[in-house]
Formats: sequence, C-alpha cells, structure tokens
Amino acid sequence: MTESTKTLCPYCGVGCGLEVSPPAQHGKATNRDHEGNPIWRVRGDKTHPSSQGMVCVKGATIAESLDKNRLHFPMVRNSLNEKFRRATWEEAFDLITKRIQQVLQTQGSEAICMYGSGQFQTEDYYVAQKLMKGCIGSNNFDANSRLCMSSAVSGYIQSFGSDGPPCCYDDLELTDCAFLIGTNAAECHPIAFNRLAKYHKRNRKVKMIVVDPRRTQTAEAADLHLAIRPGTDIDLMNGMAHLLMRWGCLDTGFIDECTSNFPAFAEVIRHYSPDVVARTCGITIQDLATAARYWADSKNVLSLWSMGVNQSSEGTAKVRTIINLHLMTGQIGRPGSGPFSLTGQPNAMGGREAGGLSHLLPGYRLIKNPQHRAEVEEFWGIKPGKISPLPGLTAWDMITGLETGDVGLLWVAATNPAVSMPDIERTKAALLKSPFTIYQDAYYPTETAAYAHVLLPAAQWGEKTGVMTNSERVVTLCQSFRPAPGEAKADWEIFAEVGRRLGYVGEFAFANSAHVYNEFTQLTLGRPCDVTGISHEKLKQSPIQWPYPDNSDECKVLSAELRSNTQHSALSTRYSKRLYTDLRFATPDGRAKFGAYYSRGLAEPPDPDYPFILTTGRLYGHWHTQTRTGRIEKIRQMHPEPFIEIHPRDASSLNITENSYVEVGSRRGSARFKAKITRAIAPGTVFVPMHWGALWAENAEANAMTHPISCPDSLQPELKACAVSLALVKINLPITHYQLEPSEC
Repeated sequence: MTESTKTLCPYCGVGCGLEVSPPAQHGKATNRDHEGNPIWRVRGDKTHPSSQGMVCVKGATIAESLDKNRLHFPMVRNSLNEKFRRATWEEAFDLITKRIQQVLQTQGSEAICMYGSGQFQTEDYYVAQKLMKGCIGSNNFDANSRLCMSSAVSGYIQSFGSDGPPCCYDDLELTDCAFLIGTNAAECHPIAFNRLAKYHKRNRKVKMIVVDPRRTQTAEAADLHLAIRPGTDIDLMNGMAHLLMRWGCLDTGFIDECTSNFPAFAEVIRHYSPDVVARTCGITIQDLATAARYWADSKNVLSLWSMGVNQSSEGTAKVRTIINLHLMTGQIGRPGSGPFSLTGQPNAMGGREAGGLSHLLPGYRLIKNPQHRAEVEEFWGIKPGKISPLPGLTAWDMITGLETGDVGLLWVAATNPAVSMPDIERTKAALLKSPFTIYQDAYYPTETAAYAHVLLPAAQWGEKTGVMTNSERVVTLCQSFRPAPGEAKADWEIFAEVGRRLGYVGEFAFANSAHVYNEFTQLTLGRPCDVTGISHEKLKQSPIQWPYPDNSDECKVLSAELRSNTQHSALSTRYSKRLYTDLRFATPDGRAKFGAYYSRGLAEPPDPDYPFILTTGRLYGHWHTQTRTGRIEKIRQMHPEPFIEIHPRDASSLNITENSYVEVGSRRGSARFKAKITRAIAPGTVFVPMHWGALWAENAEANAMTHPISCPDSLQPELKACAVSLALVKINLPITHYQLEPSEC
C-alpha cells in the first residue's frame, strides 16, 4: 500500500478527519520508532468538514501507539490468582459461550452484563445491542458514555422530546455570543475551540463567556470569566434568566407558540435575584449582569458544555437550565445559536444512535416505550416480549451487582473501569468478586486486565473499517489501513461469533461491517437520527451529517407512515445542518418544554473535616486513562506526572510550597500529588488530572476520592466534585513512574 487512507481521529468527540500514509521509506530503510516499529504518517484531512485539516497533538501522534504493548492472542485463567496462559479463539469462544449459558440457566439473563465504550464503532455498538438486548434478553449493556454524555442525552430528551445536538460546527463561526460552561474546550476539544477562538479574535463584537472554577486556557480567551463555586451552575443560569426576564428580553412569540411550562420556570427564577446569586456563586453582581447583558444583546447565542455540566448529581437539570436560556430568548433553530453539548468520546453519538446505553434501543428508541420495543423485536425477528420492559443496569449498578452477587458475568470492552469509575477502591474490590470477567481490548497490560478471567485481543483504530459520528452529527467512515496484529479481531466480529455459538446463526450472518451498518440504518427509518440514506459506499466519497434519510419513493412512504404512528411530529424528511429549524420539536405537542429547577448544589459539599472541593479533568495531551497516550513518548514528556493545583491562599494556610507533596483524602480514599501553586484555581477548590491509574503512577488516582452519587434522571455520577482534605507530606517520596515492557500476550 502506498496511497493515503482517510479516517477519523479516535480520541475526542470533535471527530477530526485524518489522512494516514504508510511508513516513509528512504532507500531500503523505513522510518521506525525507538522500539523498531514502523511509523505511519498522520496528517489532518483538509477535506473533512468538521476539522478542515487541523489536528491536535493526540491526533498527530496517534500512529505511534499502534504497536505498543498490544494484546495479540486470547488469554485465559481459572482464577485471578493464576497467571494468564495463551488460548486459541476456539477455546476462548467455547469458554465464553458455556459460561453465558450457565449463567442464563442458574441466574437468568439479568445476571449478564456488558460494559462498552465510545471507542466502539457504530457497527460494534449495534451488534452488541442485538446480542445482549435481543438474543440474550438482557438490557444490561451500558457504556462509559454513562460517565460522559448521559446527562446531555437526558436533557435533550426532556426538553426537546429527542436526543441529538441541534447545532453544527459552522455555528462556532456564526455566533454573536459563545457561552461556555463546564468545558475546557481549548484542551479537551481543541480543534473545535480553535475554530471558535480564531473567529472570536477576528470579530471584536463577538463575546465569549467562560464559566469555570479554574482559569483554564479556555478562560484565558474569554471576554468574561465567571469563576463560580463548584455546584452553583443552576444558580448562575437562573440568575441570568431572572435578569433577562426583568429586562423584558424575552421572545414572547416563540415562548407562546413553541414552548410549554414557562410559568413554572418563571416562578422558579423569581427567587434568583442578583444579590443572592452573586453571593452563592462567589462572583460580583456586575459580572452576573454583564453575562446576562451579553446574552440579551446578541442576535445569536451559542452555548457549549461538556463534563463539567454532565458529570453532576444535577446533570440533567443543568443541561435543561442551559436550554431554558435558549428557549426564553428564542435562541435555537437558526445559524449561530442553540445548545451544543460537546461529546467526550469519538463515537458516543454513534452509540446513542445504536442504543448503546442501558435504557436505549437503536434509532433513538427507549426501553420503557412498548411501541419502541415491539418495533425492534419485529425487525430483529425475535419473539414479542423478548426485550425486557425494564432498563438494564448502569455502569455503577454493575459494580454494586458484583458486590451483591447479582451479576454472574461481566464483559468489559474498549474501556478501563479499574481507573475511570468513581470510588475506585470500592470498584476494584467489586471487580475482585466477579465470578467471570471477560476483558476485550487492544492493549496489555491495563489496570482492568488484572481483574479478568479471559482476555480477548481487539482490533483498534486503523485495523477495522466502520463508522463514527461526531458531536455535530457528522458520520465518517473510518477505513482500515493495516491488518490487525496477531489474532486480534474487530469487536463486532467477536460479538457476532458469540451470538452464532449461542444458536443465533441467522441473526449474526454478517459478511462484513458494511453489511452490519446497512442493517442498523434500517432501524433509523423515520426516526430523528434517520441515516437510511447513508452507506459505507457513500461515506467513501465524503462524511455526511444526519438526518440523512433515503429519499427513494418507497422509503418516503414508509417514513411518513412511521411518523404518523409516533409522537415525533418534528422528524426531518430532508437533510439539514441544524435540527428544529421549523421550530417544531419531537414532543407529543410539538413544543419544547421548559424545565423548572431550583439548585440543590453539590452532592457532597465541603465541611470542617473535608474543607476543600476537589474537581478533576483532562489535560491537552492525554486521553482518559492513558491506555493509548501513555505509550506515546512525546505526550509522556509533555505531561510527565500528575499534580494538584492549589490556590496560594490555601497553600499558605497548610505550609504547602511549590513541588511539595500533598496527601488528598476523602471519605473513600486518598492519593498523593506534587503541588502546583496557582491563582488559576479558585480558593477552596483544588484540581487534579484524571489520567493516572496504577500502571502509570503510584497512589495518584483521582477517582480514589470521588463518589458515585448520580443524577436521578441520567444516572451519571458526579465525578467533577467531592469534598476532600489536604495535608502536607513531610517525607517527599517521589511518585513512582512505571515503564511498561513490550507485551508478550
């Protein structure tokens, strides 16, 4: 192969297009890394509509991880006390199938769980749903999107009647005011933020508001930075709404014709006067008024948020309160405006389309909806009632199910819960109790592999062909450009083979991933995320944004029939960059619904024993738990070790100095970090990065402190804030950094 291959970056939800070329050859020599592996060349795809040729350091260095510490063969062991031994795929499949059948007979389908990932391609997600929810009869499929975007999903559904960000990246360069809350987009979604920042710099009349307890790189670019106290987001937004209503800055026509429940919302915001809000949030009345004035004076307002909003015990309420500001001012359905959640993972959107959470079914359907269940059962050809009417276990429910013995089999794929879950010591203890854990990943070792009975080698980015959907609903074909190493297989192929061995041969008779995707698209017919007009062949020409229905006469008729039988009166029948441009929403009455929420604050506020609020987040170069980025030397040099940010006032009170070691403790556990004294963090709040697990540094896990208390609607844990104490470590033992040897698996 000598030509470049177009694909998608497998990191964040921005969904940057990449071009990958074979290792450069000079004479007979091939460019190689220091371990002797050939280096594939990566650059941005200038033709990709979302990223326009731009790429961040993660995307630019992605190929350097392709051959680092890969899992090449299936590995098995009888107990966690034994060492793994190499197995054949036949042995591994036989073991898995027999164990599933055993659990079905002894405990029932509700004892079988799968925990997946936004790293999946849509084909992986879809086959997993068919296997678990359709054939095994267990809705216990959840993904790490539960820790990422489930509050956005819940908020969109409750306010608009359907999931799906209504905006597009072009709006970043068309808005008059960008309102960023709970997102450090400059580091976490850098290419999307670059588009906004360049536009903002060129247009002085355009305003940028950033709401964050830290003065991040994102906040540095803002016209107004509101360093509110953690947990006061709803107070701030209700306070802005209070001023907008007081000033008469309402779109009364839109409110009357296109929304419902405004009186309940108006009653709530009446209690959020500027003096009360400023005092609660820890900001000035002037700054609150400036934020509201920027919003009021702007023709088009675009809001952007991510984990700082979603990872909260009030996650859904926060999302809906953001949406309320748009609804009261009519800021939706037109260029440059609308509520835009920045997806955390590369295919979390595709997972939502495919039904990849425990309360969802493919095509933006809900488990609780009997019509939705019947439609999927009929399409899959399974008996009526096979899909349980009860939502399955969430990711955290699976952990507690291991504690109680209700979970008899746990299948984890493409994620690393032994680092990423809240209350990590409790999580690890629960994983030790698992009777049978299958772990499917591209790399070895990882922290979660220590808790597995079976290891399955998965093909990763560049080694399988499939589809991913980014934050702006753009669907991109990720084409393979090299064979998978050893005996690694695509995730969907592994799921399908297990399905066939369980007796569902016809249900999983897929010839290739294009065949899988074609079947999935049929389940989106007439749905808000209609992609019936998209195929692998079309995507080879260019990425496509949904909705993108098949416009054949037959599909038009079927789609119209489906819409007439559902509540989704606002389903699109033609391609549109933005949703709800006709100001009709996917609710029974076609109106968007205001959410009326009083602020409840943090689930675990500080107290005399734990007087500080710990918040966590990403760094520019790293991704999640370092399974991939920790193996790239340039990124490890960029971020050599974990740290804790402390305001000088707090550091002085505890005699903490720059680079001294600090013990951080909560009611659940503790960790140790090197101090970084900075005014970029608000007093009373401290920050640590989330990336370091036990493989990368000793006793430096952010989630040793966090708790699992979650939003009652989205069931997303409040990973962004917990109460902690700080203590100076008098003996400065350096943090141990582990060097991973090449994998022999």
